[in-house]
Amino acid sequence: MQTSELQSIKARFGIIGNSPALNHAIEVASQVAPTDMTVLITGESGSGKESFSKIIHNLSARKHGQFIALNCGAIPEGTIDSELFGHEKGAFTGAIDARKGYFEVTDGGTIFLDEIAEMPLGTQARLLRVLENGEFIRVGSSKVQKTNVRVVAATNINLMTAVERGKFREDLYYRLNTVPIFVPPLRDRGMDIELLFRKFSSDFAEKYRIKPIQLTSDAQQILLTQRFPGNIRQLKNLAEQISILETDERIVDGEKLAHYLQMNNGKMMGNSLVRRDFEAQQNDNFTERELLYKILFDMRKDVTELKRMFLEVLQNGEVNPDILKQNESLFQNIEKERSFPFQPNYQPEFNSPRTLPPTANNFSNNQPDNELTIINLGNNNAENKNAFIDVTHEAEEVSFSLEKQEKDMIIKALQKNKNKRKYAAQDLGISERTLYRKIKQYDIEEE
Repeated sequence: MQTSELQSIKARFGIIGNSPALNHAIEVASQVAPTDMTVLITGESGSGKESFSKIIHNLSARKHGQFIALNCGAIPEGTIDSELFGHEKGAFTGAIDARKGYFEVTDGGTIFLDEIAEMPLGTQARLLRVLENGEFIRVGSSKVQKTNVRVVAATNINLMTAVERGKFREDLYYRLNTVPIFVPPLRDRGMDIELLFRKFSSDFAEKYRIKPIQLTSDAQQILLTQRFPGNIRQLKNLAEQISILETDERIVDGEKLAHYLQMNNGKMMGNSLVRRDFEAQQNDNFTERELLYKILFDMRKDVTELKRMFLEVLQNGEVNPDILKQNESLFQNIEKERSFPFQPNYQPEFNSPRTLPPTANNFSNNQPDNELTIINLGNNNAENKNAFIDVTHEAEEVSFSLEKQEKDMIIKALQKNKNKRKYAAQDLGISERTLYRKIKQYDIEEE
């Protein structure tokens, strides 16, 4: 592509910069624009991926058609199918009218799907059918419809990694990645950073009729060493912030710029040496996830120790003082009114019977599988001091049959509502017709 054509595209779409990576991305976009091939634009957030989708649309034969840009991450998962492919009347709760989807509205145009990696897997399968056959089905319909839409997708994450993790369909990835375009991050564009800063500060000064700010040579060098994880968005915010806050002098030196960078980022990003020092300090500290894991493991350890102590009480009727000494830390942070009194010779007293659920491994082979009741025998009976009595109860047989439980619920609902099916169905959360069918199915006699 000739330099004049390249500069013409930049001027038309407001693209500032002359870095080789940026020029290559523009050349690829202009070459693929006249075709109907699917394009996948990759790059960091804020690097200007949407501008390339507009280049592709406006330089194509579809330029007179509609162009719609969608952020897949901003559409709720439950409604994204309806938004993209439309729905019929009554397809779901609230669908009072039929509605056309974006693929139907943009027939003959271009649709830009930003953050394509956030699209649910079910919607990805529908999108794959549109890309391969140009067919889609509205939600709640069985009629296949045709559309002629060009899809331009964009993402700021590695889709191959998402494919390996099962978050993105592999067949859709290869279908979208027909022509890949990589938009370079701002930190890799060299002197473009200074050009963009001057553009943003000039636009802001012209808008509010103030004098534009200027950077000294040392400030320019500091600006060029920044990483700018927010890319162009972050640089624009920085330029506007300095333009409005720097009231006295409109010339910003390195010291002032460093102050604004620190205020803007919460830390000094500076040169690579400063960044390495900061990252080293960060690696020495626990991350939030590591702290949560540590707390969970400590809690698990405490619960295990408490279980062991409780088992000791059940088996021997008293707590071994050695166990209490070993686990004294378990009772240090408990509120005073709820604290466990630490006594070396402490023996728990069972003043009232307690009922314990049956366990998989009983303490005695002679114990029944029913509930276990522990009764205090008092301290006067020395030979029975550490003993406990097993009292068996006739435990109600529990059925795990879903059909039996469903039948019992229907009978109880009918009895509660005096065999009025309408109100019984409301209590059960089913229709009266379904209740009638269930009554016949389970042969329930209505009194």
